[in-house]
Amino acid sequence: MDETPGADGVPPAPDSPAPESPVLPAPDPFTVEPVSFTGTGGEYFKIWIVNLALTIVTLGVYSAWAKVRRLQYFYRHTRLAGAGFDYHGDPIAILKGRIAGLVLFGLYSAIGYVNIWLAIGIIVGLALVMPWLLGRSLRFRFHNTSYRGIRFKFHGTTRQAYWIFLAFPIFTGLSLFMLGPLWHHRLKRYQFSNAAYGQSRFSFNAEVGEFYITYLLAVFTFFCLLALLIVGLFGTGVLVALAGGPIEENRVSLGMILFMIAAGTLYAAVILAVQSITTSRIHNTCWNLVRTDHHRFESEVSALRLFGIQYTNLLATVATLGLFRPFAQVRLARYYTSTLTVFGNSSFEGYSAVEGDDVSAIGEETTDLFDFDIAF
Repeated sequence: MDETPGADGVPPAPDSPAPESPVLPAPDPFTVEPVSFTGTGGEYFKIWIVNLALTIVTLGVYSAWAKVRRLQYFYRHTRLAGAGFDYHGDPIAILKGRIAGLVLFGLYSAIGYVNIWLAIGIIVGLALVMPWLLGRSLRFRFHNTSYRGIRFKFHGTTRQAYWIFLAFPIFTGLSLFMLGPLWHHRLKRYQFSNAAYGQSRFSFNAEVGEFYITYLLAVFTFFCLLALLIVGLFGTGVLVALAGGPIEENRVSLGMILFMIAAGTLYAAVILAVQSITTSRIHNTCWNLVRTDHHRFESEVSALRLFGIQYTNLLATVATLGLFRPFAQVRLARYYTSTLTVFGNSSFEGYSAVEGDDVSAIGEETTDLFDFDIAF
């Protein structure tokens, strides 16, 4: 090293390494946000019983306000990243929709009391208007749902609605329901791929093969459980008959009643078991393959756990003459939300809102009356 003195006679200081910058951990580009439901059965029971009483007293008029209160409770208690969802449906708009829906439902109910040609005309008319109403139903529901002040939107077209809700059902019937899984897949794709959160569109990448596998598994499970049920009930009946000996007629009647109750209870278990398998697999398949601009989803619904919740809900609701229903709804909502996790590469502030169009409530309310509820 050169030790030559400088101009002031002081040798230069030896070279020293530059001070090291503090090592900071690399920021994690991913966020993990579980979804949760904070409502309780006791809280919702108070809302439910008041809604029921006022709906009865007002001969159904209050049902529009009851629906808004119910959805607001469930939406606001569904939490994601410290914020809840919200529902903005107008009760007056919903009431108008229900009045229009009642008119259409009245026409549907009159089919059995008119001549064949008029009945055919009513059926054709309803078939032509229902796809439009179902599409409007989805638009209304998405438009009135928000998260962090940003509204959801639905971009499905009327042409798509007629293809999904009119053409596909006809083709499915003509195929002896062999196209049922394909129709279900196209329905889910229609729902998810046309949904948007603000300006961010959802994408849907589920394969139709998963739907066929699910339906085949459901059919196989149904026949296996049904066979076990028939063999079990038959064997039980034979054993009771052999062990009982001569008995009185009233004891025979009581035995038959208990046998029928047991048969009905077990048959309900078979139906719910098949439904749980189908619902859990389809739910997981759809949500696990949905994306937005910044987030993806992971769903882990267990068929066995879902069956346990739904079956005990059913038994408790029947045993309490319907009073357990609000607790059952809360239990189901809490389970579904607890199985969903959102993964992202940015916060939710990265989304921007888009001006929404006013949409009618007629579509949603009519589909409720006709028992067509498209759950997202």
